[in-house]
Amino acid sequence: MHALQSKHSKLSEKDAVELLKKLNISKSQLPKILLSDSALTENCKVGDVIKIERASPDGKPVLYFRVVV
Repeated sequence: MHALQSKHSKLSEKDAVELLKKLNISKSQLPKILLSDSALTENCKVGDVIKIERASPDGKPVLYFRVVV
């Protein structure tokens, strides 16, 4: 991983279901990330939910979620 690249991690199926329930959305409503994206280093497959942690100016992490396509 490059030093400037945000941290990408795959959510467990249980965590993904809880997130979707909390946000009241389906996987198809999440933004997409390609399976071929170089940031996906774990053994990801289509349909997995990825958590992306980016640093904000105040130092707190900001979370984004994507579904693998």
